[in-house]
Amino acid sequence: MMDNSENGGSRQLRSYIAPGAPATRTPCDGSEPALRIEFGFTPRWYHERLGIDFSERWHLDPLYRGETVTAMRRELARRFPGICFSSAGAHEIPATLDGVHGAMTMPMIFGVQAEYFPDNWPAAGHAYRSPAEIAALEAPASLQEVPVVAQLLEQMDVIEREFGRIEGYLNWQGVLNTAYRLRGPEILTDVLTDPGLARHLFDVVTRTMIDGMRLVYARQRKSGVNVRHATVSNCLVNMVSPAIYREFLLPCDARIASAFDTFGIHNCAWNVDPYIEDYATIHPLGYVDMGLESNLARAREHCPGARRALMYTPMDLANKPMDVICEDLHRIHRELGPCDVVMADIDHETPDQRIKDIDALAGMIVWE
Repeated sequence: MMDNSENGGSRQLRSYIAPGAPATRTPCDGSEPALRIEFGFTPRWYHERLGIDFSERWHLDPLYRGETVTAMRRELARRFPGICFSSAGAHEIPATLDGVHGAMTMPMIFGVQAEYFPDNWPAAGHAYRSPAEIAALEAPASLQEVPVVAQLLEQMDVIEREFGRIEGYLNWQGVLNTAYRLRGPEILTDVLTDPGLARHLFDVVTRTMIDGMRLVYARQRKSGVNVRHATVSNCLVNMVSPAIYREFLLPCDARIASAFDTFGIHNCAWNVDPYIEDYATIHPLGYVDMGLESNLARAREHCPGARRALMYTPMDLANKPMDVICEDLHRIHRELGPCDVVMADIDHETPDQRIKDIDALAGMIVWE
């Protein structure tokens, strides 16, 4: 994995989806076209085609996971010859941290039980914490002794012993995402009825995210892999007002950004318009994504130094007529570019030809 210094000091990030893993971000290397498509497939896509079991063993055993990643890369190359999947050749080794525990690493640090599935990413249980339990919650004093982290460190030892380098990324999620998994929907009323409790939970999550990333990155660095960026997933941001985001969550995102060399914000496929001005105040901002209903030109104006991305929903990819997709891609290229178009969570029922057609279309648009 290239670190930012290998790209002339660039702080831009691009979308990255490893086989079997949820989307995250990786440093740009300077080769990105003005309109770059990042395809990503659900675990069910691979399960239906290859019979891969994404249950607990996939997340705990790096060598087994590596065997399946090799099979997934081969299947992508066989089905889509000529399409450049950024994740297909991202690592020389198959056993990495990509996809481990899906979006559940942070909740598991705080004791949330993960449920694993043969054809899907892990999910959290709904045993939400009471106000008293949240008030008593603290960031772990010794993260390496937390069971899920201790097991991750063991995995990293195995990867280094077998392959030399500990590549890949965990998905650390975002402050509100994790707070919701701990407190449930009550966190959305806590900010109004018990703001001190909400701030405490957000602070604990923020500090733990920073500590966790620093711990994992330090272990990777010993193996020769220098990860220097952080990203947050603001998948629930549309459930709070811009004013609440600005007061409660923007300071958390800014703290995380200031702790690393560059920073990315996954806004999900929502309209970014209510939040883009606040996002633009975060430094260093190397990536921001958004949904198609956003004012794309305004997002580019506010975040000119960041790599921008459009989250194109799997429903639109599968169901829109190709002429409408063509119009969408031309608009994205014209108003948001240079940018990524993230076509993630492609399910097993989407025809392969649809992916081939979209890839060819994007290539033609770039050369127009």
